[in-house]
Amino acid sequence: MLIAKNQQPAVDFLFELSATLSKEFECAGLDLWTIESSRCLRWEYIRKPERFLRNSDVELQLLIQMIKKDRNGFTIDQEKLGALIPDPGASILAAPLHTDDELVGLLLVKGGKGRIFMAPWRNLFSHIAQLVGLAVAFHRVELGLRERAKEITCLYELTRIASSPELGVKDILARLVEILPPAWQYPDITVARVTLDDQRYQSGDFASVRVYQLAKIAINGKVRGDIRVGYLEERPVLDEGPFLAEERHLIDTVAKEISIVLERKTAEEDRLRLQDQLLHADRLATIGQLAAGVAHELNEPLGGILGFSQLAAKHPGLPDQVRRDLSKIESAALHSREVVRKLLLFARQSPPIQKRLHLNHLIKEGLYFLESRCTKSGIDIKLNLAADLPPIKADPSQMHQILTNLVVNAIQAMDGGGVLTVESAFRDGWVRLAVSDTGCGMSREILDQVFVPFFTTKDVGEGTGLGLPVVQGIVASHGGSIDVQSRPGAGSCFEIRLPPAPQAIEGMAENG
Repeated sequence: MLIAKNQQPAVDFLFELSATLSKEFECAGLDLWTIESSRCLRWEYIRKPERFLRNSDVELQLLIQMIKKDRNGFTIDQEKLGALIPDPGASILAAPLHTDDELVGLLLVKGGKGRIFMAPWRNLFSHIAQLVGLAVAFHRVELGLRERAKEITCLYELTRIASSPELGVKDILARLVEILPPAWQYPDITVARVTLDDQRYQSGDFASVRVYQLAKIAINGKVRGDIRVGYLEERPVLDEGPFLAEERHLIDTVAKEISIVLERKTAEEDRLRLQDQLLHADRLATIGQLAAGVAHELNEPLGGILGFSQLAAKHPGLPDQVRRDLSKIESAALHSREVVRKLLLFARQSPPIQKRLHLNHLIKEGLYFLESRCTKSGIDIKLNLAADLPPIKADPSQMHQILTNLVVNAIQAMDGGGVLTVESAFRDGWVRLAVSDTGCGMSREILDQVFVPFFTTKDVGEGTGLGLPVVQGIVASHGGSIDVQSRPGAGSCFEIRLPPAPQAIEGMAENG
């Protein structure tokens, strides 16, 4: 009967065992001490009202000193036993629990008031204790094998789903929370939850969990989430709360394995995204070359339109309406030629050429392309340019690229309109350019990654994640630095610091 219960978890098995023995001996309760690894756990069963408790552990060395083994088997030192019995006045039956050569624990049956165990009971108890020792030892071995089998099954399933090429990170985590509960002692009341960044995956009502185990998920050395496995009901205390030491080992192993899987999946997704972005960048380069060629082709007809309109305007006797029309043609041609000139300046592929530039002039020229886009988006442009700004030494096209990237990012952050502020200043020996917006702002996690190549918060097709890293690279190549401040819902401000052109400070001092 006792061995038939061996499919139960350890605590449930010991509880059923204690209840059966207490009923058979018609006693008030009993103590069951079991040796687990290097510890001796003490369980107490009380019959009325029925309770099964884990009391303070007994020093294993005391149990070993109290129970001796000789040629006749295991015997109890009654004097040392008396020092450990909680109620020396009660009638007690005590017997070691053992196999042929291994001490398993100790069984104490407490008779209670008026209950005297006669010799037949003591003889019967001795034989039952031998069977109990075998049952406890057998259950321990069977339970250990069963726990190993569940652990291996869980890890096998994890390996199987992680190696599936068609499953992404979300699919893997969604399946992980389903394979974890069967590996714990009480699968019927076990639920699991995995958290990664801001995403959660769970197998049941985790909010109702009474107690749980936790292991952190670290990807590339940074904690990104955790795995939690818990019980929906209270269970007796074992190694770690109601959990086994083997379950702690399993959840830690799963956390390490899933971290490796996520690192690999993330690297693969980054590789595919990088490949797409490189293809997109190649297309952009091709379009840029095409645009430059078209711009060159447009220059000649624009020159002809401008020249002939100016010649026609000099013809004597033209009606006023014709003269006004010719003036409009001339203005449109000049505007078109200016657009072509700035397009060639921005898209040119010649090596960087640094020369003395006035930042205020560059800002006004750079905003030329972007004013209409701001107007369409309901964005007001506010300029606050310092009048006493020293010149800088920089490449004009690269400075235009910096300004364009920062302004475009600010426009995209103000989806519902707002105010774009562009400022220049000379402070603490640096020429400063600041681009601020009143948009959605950024969290600390995003701020930490804005200069990481290919990191983007924009939808697919709307950003490459290269704009700000390129800006940072250009600023660094000019001996400057860039800083960003932002809070969610409070907008962002990018400030660039560039050194003034050599001898510019001395000239300002002399003029002053």
